[in-house]
Amino acid sequence: MQIHELKVKPKKNRKRIGRGGKRGTYSGKGNKGQKARSGGNVDPLFQGGSTSLMKRLKKVRGFKAIVPKKNILNLNTIDEQFEDGNVVNFETLVEKKIFRKSEIKNGVKVLGNGELKKKVTISKDITVSKYSVEAIQKAGGKIEEKPAKKKSKKELKLEGK
Repeated sequence: MQIHELKVKPKKNRKRIGRGGKRGTYSGKGNKGQKARSGGNVDPLFQGGSTSLMKRLKKVRGFKAIVPKKNILNLNTIDEQFEDGNVVNFETLVEKKIFRKSEIKNGVKVLGNGELKKKVTISKDITVSKYSVEAIQKAGGKIEEKPAKKKSKKELKLEGK
């Protein structure tokens, strides 16, 4: 095949409506109005002049948090429910009926309300506030350490500088 033997495929013309013929004068666009005009189109969120759903939702009060709040466990509850040398973890909290099994999945955080006089060990699954860390250590208890979080490449680069 040589270049003079190639044939160019003719381009198909775009259909231009509203030029007479079998479609009639309005060409299926109806009488006047925004949609009948060339280049005219209506915003997909437009609801005939009434306030659109998107604008109404902004005004709805309250919201559902993406990350549910952790269950709060106070020091005085630990002091009442646990003995010296006990381990505070998800299983023992469910056994002692402090939290239900369904509630535990959101996590537990120990807050510093009350006093702690017993030596208890807090599991690494449970989050602990700064004040309660001091209170637990002051009473002679321990907090299991969480494994160190892997550093991102960005953090490693910043350390190197």
